[in-house]
Amino acid sequence: MAEALVLGGGGVAGIAWITGLLAGLADAGRSRITEADLIIGTSAGSTVAAQLVSGLSLEELYARQTEPELQAAEIMAGVDLVSFGTRIADVLKGATTGPAIRRAVGRFALGAETVPEHERRAVIESRLPSHEWPARALKIVAVDAESGEPRVFDSASGVSLVDAVTASCAVPGVWPPVTIDGRRYVDGGVRAGENADYAAGSSRVLVIAPLEGVELLPSEKPLAEAVEELRAAGAEVVVVGPDEASLAAIGANPLDPSTRGPAAEAGRAQGRGLKIAWGEA
Repeated sequence: MAEALVLGGGGVAGIAWITGLLAGLADAGRSRITEADLIIGTSAGSTVAAQLVSGLSLEELYARQTEPELQAAEIMAGVDLVSFGTRIADVLKGATTGPAIRRAVGRFALGAETVPEHERRAVIESRLPSHEWPARALKIVAVDAESGEPRVFDSASGVSLVDAVTASCAVPGVWPPVTIDGRRYVDGGVRAGENADYAAGSSRVLVIAPLEGVELLPSEKPLAEAVEELRAAGAEVVVVGPDEASLAAIGANPLDPSTRGPAAEAGRAQGRGLKIAWGEA
């Protein structure tokens, strides 16, 4: 039975919350969830996906979110979901199709003033315990800023894992687009917050969505639609978003590094109480 773990976007708070949630599930006897046959990561989820296959244990990954001396060096970004949504709405005026929307967002990203690309890449390097692609199936989603076409990176892409994750995490207008083989790439969330449809063919799918219910961009494949298609194909699909305590911990600015500890702790508490029918050790 092929199992897929789909990890969606949500900033540094989302990274911490997903990690905490998975640790909580492991506490509840569901540690095998992280051994899924396929892991799909988008934006924050791409970071967690790469961390999960790095060889570190969940406890070690959890400590990297909650213990200040182990936390990766992050760059503070002052943005909240409401203002970001307003900015993007202005960018998208006149864009009606999926490709046109993605190209409009790409132009916005390419023209934005951000930190230098190499500084942002160094942040991603510090997040990832291993910079090598794993033997396991791992898909990292990004979007070509000029063409608007999605790109799914994997071990056969000839692209470094650090570059793939940096591209998937390149929030438009906040972080610089990432240069790979002469092309510029932005956040995989420009296509969809979770990109759960890329799990097609799996018989069991767990989608962990830090921003469940929050649509910052018109999605080519909204989560509800992707889930419906997966279920129609015979897959057992479970979607987990933040509970009330986790939402409070994530806060209005999920890019704020100070959210990491509280979000991880709230995610772990939530994970311990979840009833998921698979993933037993």
